[in-house]
Amino acid sequence: MALVDTLVSDAVSETVEQRLRAIRIRASASNEPIVIEHLPAPLRLLGSGTDAVVVQHPGLPEQAFKVYAPQTVGCLADEYHAYQRLGGSPYFAACLGHGAFYLVLSYEAGPTLYECLVRGIPVPARAMADVEAARAYARSVGLHPKDVHLKNVLLQGDRARILDVSKYVAPGDEDRVWDHLAEGYRRFYPVIRGRRIPVWVIEMVKRRYKAQPKEQFSLDLFGAKMLRVLALRP
Repeated sequence: MALVDTLVSDAVSETVEQRLRAIRIRASASNEPIVIEHLPAPLRLLGSGTDAVVVQHPGLPEQAFKVYAPQTVGCLADEYHAYQRLGGSPYFAACLGHGAFYLVLSYEAGPTLYECLVRGIPVPARAMADVEAARAYARSVGLHPKDVHLKNVLLQGDRARILDVSKYVAPGDEDRVWDHLAEGYRRFYPVIRGRRIPVWVIEMVKRRYKAQPKEQFSLDLFGAKMLRVLALRP
């Protein structure tokens, strides 16, 4: 399926398709961030991960295009299937169609929760509750929500919307990252609410979190230690 004909004119569709095909990106085998070698004008980069980039064309401001790298394009079918299962849920972006190497998604405005930390934008409890409700809904339609983290949750007013569902089809236990983030929000976020947290600090906390032994992990001990590193008190 190419761009959905009912959404755009043939001329715009062909132009966008040409630009998407001209994107050159490369994924690594070690799950590192994707390498962008060429992004043709007038496409605007909205975000990138380990499998794909998300771009927007000025002729289609209400849509976003998730373009997979050649090494990861096999993930596209699973993500499209996940969006089909999720239907019109208000907790997720909408999938409007797909091509051989991209998804057509609804454009969703708003900062990610990661950007909220960097910019000092308070994250309301209602947004955190939306993520919990979204995960529960995904389970109710037979999916396995994984890889929910600060960079793929948007804040829209006081509500949240999840962007990336590429890992939801694969069976197996969910990761605990969001569980720990949600508990950290309840336990420690009041100390940093409204403060601007430098990117290097967030990345340092992420590295130390990943280095923790999973079977002995204590969020209370880890959180208290990180606050001491940041010279803050719970």
